[in-house]
Order: sequence, then C-alpha cells, then structure tokens
Amino acid sequence: MAGRRRKPNTTFTFLGFVVVLILGLIYTLTGSDPTGQFSETDTPVNNTPAGPGVTAVPPTVTSSSWWEVYFTDPVNMGNPDQWQGSVEAQLINKINNAQRTIHIASFEFDLTRVAEALIAAKQRGVEVLWVTDDEHGLEADEEPGHGQFAMLEAAGIEVRADARSALMHNKFWIFDWQTVWTGSTNITKSGIFDQDNNVLVIHSPEVAVIYETEFLEMWNGAFGPRSPSQILDQSAKVNGSQILVIFTSEDGALETAIIPFVLGAKSSVYFMAFSFTDYPLAAAMIQQWNNGVEVAGVFEAFGSTTDAAELRTLFCADVPVRQDGNGGFLHHKVIVVDERYVITGSMNFSTNAEKSNDENVFIIDNSEIAQLYINEFERVWAMGKDVDPANITCQ
Repeated sequence: MAGRRRKPNTTFTFLGFVVVLILGLIYTLTGSDPTGQFSETDTPVNNTPAGPGVTAVPPTVTSSSWWEVYFTDPVNMGNPDQWQGSVEAQLINKINNAQRTIHIASFEFDLTRVAEALIAAKQRGVEVLWVTDDEHGLEADEEPGHGQFAMLEAAGIEVRADARSALMHNKFWIFDWQTVWTGSTNITKSGIFDQDNNVLVIHSPEVAVIYETEFLEMWNGAFGPRSPSQILDQSAKVNGSQILVIFTSEDGALETAIIPFVLGAKSSVYFMAFSFTDYPLAAAMIQQWNNGVEVAGVFEAFGSTTDAAELRTLFCADVPVRQDGNGGFLHHKVIVVDERYVITGSMNFSTNAEKSNDENVFIIDNSEIAQLYINEFERVWAMGKDVDPANITCQ
C-alpha cells in the first residue's frame, strides 16, 4: 500500500494454531465460519420485489444481485439540494420500492424528502415503524431544521424511543423482510453530505430475520444489556459468503469477534474510525504489526489526541496512522482484515458502544466487498494528514 512501510513477515509459528482456535471459538459461540473450515449450507436469496416507478437517480456503485455498497462523497456530492445520485437518493429508491414493511432503527433524522417518501409508503399500505434515540431522535426533533419525526407521526407512523441515558445508536433499515440496509450513515444532511460514511445493503431473507428479531425486541421496550442475546441465531451464509451479526450491548462484539478477527489476520488490517478508545483492540493491532501483518488506520481528527483515544497508543508503537483530512467528520466504523473480511456497522470502538448502547456490527467474508472498502480506505488515507509528533507524548 503506497506511503506505508511494509514490515517483514515475522509471524509466530503458532499463529496458525491460534487462528484456528479463535475461529473455532467464534463458530462455537455464533455458528459463524469465516474461513469455511466448518461446513454450512448456502442460503437462497430473494431480491427486493420490484415496486412503483422510481424517479431518483441512484449513485454509481459496485453491486451484485444480493449486495450493494455505497459511500458518501462530501467532496463531490456535498450539496443537499443536489441530492439525486446521493446515498439519500438510493434510500428513497428502497422506500419507494417497498411493498409490505419498512422497519427502521435509526439514531438521528432530519431529511424531509425521506420523511415524505415514508409517508407516501404508509399511504399506499406499507407498515412503517421507527425506533430511535430519545435525546438525539425525538427530543432533537423540536430543534430548528428538524420536525421530520413530527411529520411521520402526523401521518400515522408510530415512532418509539429508548427512553434511557445510553444511546439507541443503530442505523439499520429492513424492507419487506427481504433487504437490510446497515452501516455508519445517519439519515441526516450532515451524515450524507458532510461526513465520510458507508452503507452496506444485503438482500437476504435470513439476514433480514436476524435484524427483524432485534428490531422487535427494541420495539417492545428491550434495550441495552437487558435485551436478550440471540447470538447463536445471528449467522448466515449467502451465496457462499459467511455473515455474522452482533448486537451490543447484549452481545460482546469486541471480545467475541472483532479482536479475534484482528488477531487472526494473516496479511493486513486496515481501519477507519470515528471513535477508537478501546485499548485491547489497539493492543491486538500492535501485536499483529509486530508480527509482520500490515496494519494502518485513519482516525477522525476531532478528539483523536485526547487521553481516551488510542491514536497515541498506535502512533507510539510505530503503527501507520493518520488523522482525517475531511472538513466534516470521518464517521466510518470499519475494519478490513486480509482483504476479505469487512467489519462495519454503527458501533464505534469504545466501551460505551460495547457495554451500554444499542448497536449493530456486521461482519462479512467477501473479497469483492472488501476491495470496495479498501478503495475507500485508500481515498480517506490519501486525504488524511500525518500525525504531528508535537501533539503526541510517547512514554
């Protein structure tokens, strides 16, 4: 990878054993088998059914019959008034094509065009339900520039909030029990037109059921650690790609899966992080860097030099890291391992996200999808800036 030092491969001889042990543990806990060492049958795929004519122009994107990947583009598409071709346009397409249900668990909201599309869906008989955060969702709806939740409720769309101090921080949508939209993107002007974000869309009834189960738990008032864990039923295999879904805070994403995947890396670990304050994850990355694995990452600049952030930990261990150069936030929560495993979703790499919030982590073994995320990483890395040693004290 250009601009980064590649260390010689000095991987411990027992690493292969450790990888098998860790992945075996993941399989035992979750039924997930990222390497294909444990047998599991494929899941048939049904795409979202065709719906009414759509006027929005979808953005350029690489996709297949059962997955789609989108990245926001604040450099070239930062004007909310020129929204056609944006991630917002693609979401409106999904809303317009929905036939039966749209179930939403999304943190923030201020896009009037999306509200209008949801109201139109409700009027043609689609069940539309939304779970949000109390403070950043319903309470924020009273602030200037908001009011979209009030629009939904006035049209008969029910919106429920978590009513607790921790965050309902998810950003997932489920269409017709067939299609899941997830990733880091809040449905806001800032999230789509100012920030670096990603969306991963999966067309799979089995994956949709996993998300519907979590949605219904929250809809019925089960949030945070008191929400029942269903982790044994949260893996699937779609067209040969293994998928694992983890919901915090009832499931432990960092210890259960994210750190083991990093420790199991054989060649590379690339990450983009809005908030990265988890020391064990940083320590795992340093271990892999010292073992000869290529490790590199970009931090959102704001807050990255605080005592809580792990930028200092990685920088002082000589791991290549940069700070984001985008004028808006780098809002990704992404790790790509060995150019085949993509870890994405709503969860920042922090204790609050792991122990208190409602979040989703999506892990998929697919080299085509991984390449798209690596391309985004390279774009963000190229726009980033080197860490100023004057701002960092290494002990």
